[in-house]
Amino acid sequence: MIRALFICTQNRLRSPTAEQVFSTWANVETDSAGLGNDADVRLSVEQIEWATLIFVMEKTHRNKLSKQFKAHLNGKRVICLDIPDDYDYMQPELIRLLEAKVRAFLS
Repeated sequence: MIRALFICTQNRLRSPTAEQVFSTWANVETDSAGLGNDADVRLSVEQIEWATLIFVMEKTHRNKLSKQFKAHLNGKRVICLDIPDDYDYMQPELIRLLEAKVRAFLS
């Protein structure tokens, strides 16, 4: 079972979309969170420990993740998707982009 954690800033658009899109995939469990102080769901140590794969939307997220949770990332694979904050929740273009970039990691 792959446990995929998707992270963006506010957990309102990109990471919740990814969580929803991949939640129906076989042998994949999903969760999402944000790194911003005003995130709808703020990233927790428990989420990091739960995840087998961590996806961040931008390089800045990877940097913040490393700074804020360095002690908890031991051996965790963190994949940067390079998806800018230019999309709405469940926007078809965002879904296509996510599927194209994430598919190989979840197969």
